[in-house]
Amino acid sequence: MTGDITGNSAVFWSRSDRPSTMLLELSTTPKFEQGRRIRGPVALEDTEFTAKLTYGALPPGQTVFYRLAFEDLADTNVISEPVTGFFRTPSIERRDVMFAWSGDTAGQGYGIDASRGGMRTYEAIRKLQPDFFIHSGDTIYADNPIEAELKLDDGTTWKNLVTPAKSKVAETLSEFRGNHFYNLLDENVRRLYSEVPTYFQWDDHEVLNNWYPGRQMTEDKRYTVKSASLLAARARRAFFDCLPIRPHPLERIYRNIPYGPSLELFFLDMRTYRGANSLNQQPEMDEASAFLGRQQLDELKRALAASKATWKIICSDMPISLQCRDGKNSEAVANGDGPALGRELEIAELLRFLKERKIHNTVWITTDVHHCSSIYHDPGKAVFQEFDPFWEFISGPLHAGTFGPPAADNTFGPETRFLGIPKGMKGNRPPSDGYQFFGTMKIDGKTEELTVTHWDVNGKNLWNITLPPKMA
Repeated sequence: MTGDITGNSAVFWSRSDRPSTMLLELSTTPKFEQGRRIRGPVALEDTEFTAKLTYGALPPGQTVFYRLAFEDLADTNVISEPVTGFFRTPSIERRDVMFAWSGDTAGQGYGIDASRGGMRTYEAIRKLQPDFFIHSGDTIYADNPIEAELKLDDGTTWKNLVTPAKSKVAETLSEFRGNHFYNLLDENVRRLYSEVPTYFQWDDHEVLNNWYPGRQMTEDKRYTVKSASLLAARARRAFFDCLPIRPHPLERIYRNIPYGPSLELFFLDMRTYRGANSLNQQPEMDEASAFLGRQQLDELKRALAASKATWKIICSDMPISLQCRDGKNSEAVANGDGPALGRELEIAELLRFLKERKIHNTVWITTDVHHCSSIYHDPGKAVFQEFDPFWEFISGPLHAGTFGPPAADNTFGPETRFLGIPKGMKGNRPPSDGYQFFGTMKIDGKTEELTVTHWDVNGKNLWNITLPPKMA
């Protein structure tokens, strides 16, 4: 896999089956004339033979072909068969850019059923050949074991590929890694990742459902490890070990990545720094109402203010105005109709900042809620009105159960302009029903118009809108 592509760098990831050294060959031609060879890191037992290399001398605006192999440390004459792939680096000049996003993989017990074509949404994305893909969270379901068979209400049987790591909830570092390795058993997933660089962020199921720092799993008998914080530490290490996310000394997931003059990506982490799930009604910002947390919020504001890109895509792992619940408590931002309270205060501060600084062309993308929709946020219809209008686009699931949307919250004036599932549809519909989704965004290199499209698992265009850029 490749990921976290910038104008001159990329992160390369692969896994061996023994102690070995990564060997990487790069070229701007598919025949590898005048290619560059790099000896990468070693893959050892402590990472279950995964290896990751950040390479920072790539040409901008070029298609880069790569071959990646491993050299056996026990016998350096033994070299693996290489795997190949390609990607395109951002250009320093304006050009068309198209990317896809979605989330939620292997949830609700729906694993790899080869007889049904496996994880087919990944192949639908690959066929469009986007410049990159954003996996917006729930990259795994560490808390959802995969059983060999599931009986569906249409009378058929969903038959899963099963592995030991996916047969119980993940608690050990190896089990969390095994959840990531499970997805790579699907040929659709492997094919996409070999041809399309991917940016990853996480949500809750990389650890467990609705987790927050300090949560204790006292009532869940599946867990011998009761501390969500301990589970999260292991899950985070597995996340960095198993995905081509750029290394960080603090294993920090939130980051911003410029992608040419027309686009910059701002990845959020709505898990690591939040306070406990509560009724979410605090009148003032404090540790209990934290969602992004003060440091992440301030760094996001600085990065948005400094951005020179026309379009600023805020990649959020949870929606803003849908009322996601954790029992009686609030799980996301929204807490019910009315003024900004609790976690909404951070979002209100950010939206007010964007308006005051005249930072235009911010668009939010997210997943998490297992359906696709397009939501327009209108200050004229909002309780909190100190912001410029903006769009929030929701897509997913990639390969998981499908659910109807939670109720909206009028604090930031949301209006659903498109819903990709039938109204009133009951929850947890299997992938075989066809309600699996992803979205794309395409920026025209000449006009810089942004076209947003919702697609289904069969590659059907469901809805689109073209947004003109607002100039200062």
